[in-house]
Amino acid sequence: MDAVAITNLTVARGGVPLLHGVSLSVAPGQAVALSGPNGLGKTTLLRTVAGLQPSLGGQGLPDPEIVAYAAHSDGVKATLSVEENLRFWARVYRGRDVEDAIEAFDLGGLRGRLGGTLSAGQKRRCGLARLVLSGRPLWLLDEPTVSLDSTAQGMLADAVAAHLKQGGMAILTSHVPLPMETGRLDLTPFRATAEVATLEAFGEALE
Repeated sequence: MDAVAITNLTVARGGVPLLHGVSLSVAPGQAVALSGPNGLGKTTLLRTVAGLQPSLGGQGLPDPEIVAYAAHSDGVKATLSVEENLRFWARVYRGRDVEDAIEAFDLGGLRGRLGGTLSAGQKRRCGLARLVLSGRPLWLLDEPTVSLDSTAQGMLADAVAAHLKQGGMAILTSHVPLPMETGRLDLTPFRATAEVATLEAFGEALE
């Protein structure tokens, strides 16, 4: 798998540029943590890299087919059991074995529990277990430690470490210290200025 190298990326929310000129790269076996204050655009950047929304400019965005994205929502269906939820995602990701995912996030004792009866932390673990099923080389993790206790944070760190050891990559955000070693990129210097917003609006008007 080749490295992902994104250059001069501009991202927007609701048509308003948030970040401008972002360049970041991540190579097989590496993880990069994005930092910056609330509202800066970290989630918007991850959604853009995942292919869920268009960029306003930039090069090197990855093919969405290589991306597994863990967002704020856990994506756990309330009327399905933990195991059924994971089997659903295994089919989406072409039939991968759910047992590795169950073991990675210690879900064995919960496999028969309905998603709607899980605690916030248990739902988070179930949602993150989808990553193990994906088989996709680039993991995008948006605040993955939310609702996780220290033990579950260790499970997450181990899962990411195993992914990287196999040549995978990860880009993630977190407002708390992560239980893993990563590179870091502060997005604050890339905050879009009013001048950038005006130029983008002018460009759209000419199209």
